[in-house]
Amino acid sequence: MSKRDYYEILGVSKDASKDEMKKAYRKLARKYHPDVNKEDDAADKFKEAKEAYEVLGDEQKRAQYDQFGHAGPQSQGFGGFGGAEDMGGFGDIFDMFFGGGGRRRDPNAPRQGADLQYTMTLNFEEAIFGKETDIEIPKEETCETCDGSGAKPGTQPKTCTHCNGSGQLNMEQNTPFGRVVNKRVCHHCQGSGKIIPDKCNTCGGAGKVKKRKKIHIDIPAGIDEGQQIRMPGQGEPGVNGGPAGDLYVVVQIRSHEFYQREGDHIFCEMPVTFTQAGLGDEVEIPTVHGRVKLKIPAGTQTGKTFRLKGKGAPNVRGYGQGDQHVKIRVITPTNLSDRQKELLREFNDISGKQPADEQEDTFFQRVKRAFKG
Repeated sequence: MSKRDYYEILGVSKDASKDEMKKAYRKLARKYHPDVNKEDDAADKFKEAKEAYEVLGDEQKRAQYDQFGHAGPQSQGFGGFGGAEDMGGFGDIFDMFFGGGGRRRDPNAPRQGADLQYTMTLNFEEAIFGKETDIEIPKEETCETCDGSGAKPGTQPKTCTHCNGSGQLNMEQNTPFGRVVNKRVCHHCQGSGKIIPDKCNTCGGAGKVKKRKKIHIDIPAGIDEGQQIRMPGQGEPGVNGGPAGDLYVVVQIRSHEFYQREGDHIFCEMPVTFTQAGLGDEVEIPTVHGRVKLKIPAGTQTGKTFRLKGKGAPNVRGYGQGDQHVKIRVITPTNLSDRQKELLREFNDISGKQPADEQEDTFFQRVKRAFKG
């Protein structure tokens, strides 16, 4: 049983009308229903709201709750309402508070199949430009031999005689509070309401078989890490003629040694020599769309960033194109000849500055590979 105040759960005041109660509950039900909201705590919030409305939406239960709070059932035994029979069975009340809302689902009603999830790994460029490919997933399919009935061809499932097709058994017990009626899943038919005397040889009576299914998928250009593609009807098959579930393809992207991505924008570092930075130059920059020329002004410092408009990733929803941001990194020369060292010392004497530290040239190797594509 929830320990939170029922009025607080529904977000209404204690003098709220019945219509206000219903409106608040419907809003929460639409928001947290497990078929709509896939967050981990959605099902618990849905049950909590359902429990609160089933108490506050009933005038007698609401009066009992207003007087005794959550302790009402234990301290009063609902005796003031005329006993267990008047309330539809003490077991129904327990079902309502502890897990299910009093009414059980019809075992023969159509139900949507379960959703499936598939994780796909793309390289950097595939995520930028998109791709079409085929994937194979293990999933349950409706048995073709019995058409999903679970019964041997030429036979039909029969209504369970123990529960009369309801999938539930009423267990009666006398207690100090009166006659208690608890509903339990029928163990003869496992809650399905049907018995299969002659089971299908292909699926063993399950009505479904495991197969590997090939599915064609179109990955949109600009898709990013963690985003998913919903493929309606590609999940597990439904039950009792219900619709199939959906398939969710979740995307992972391999990192790139030269490019980094943030949303629709691409970032990189470009090494330039001491001379290029000091005197200025025009250099070629690798982008995922091909090489472009960038003018480096004289006196450019390490950390200076230039923007290449439209050279980033396309927006996956079609809202334009990102940019590429190029951060300049001035590399200190290494393995200098005696003449070069002499000139640098002369330059240092003229400028009155100290020589810069030498840096490793591995950064250049990454840039070379980026140019090669």
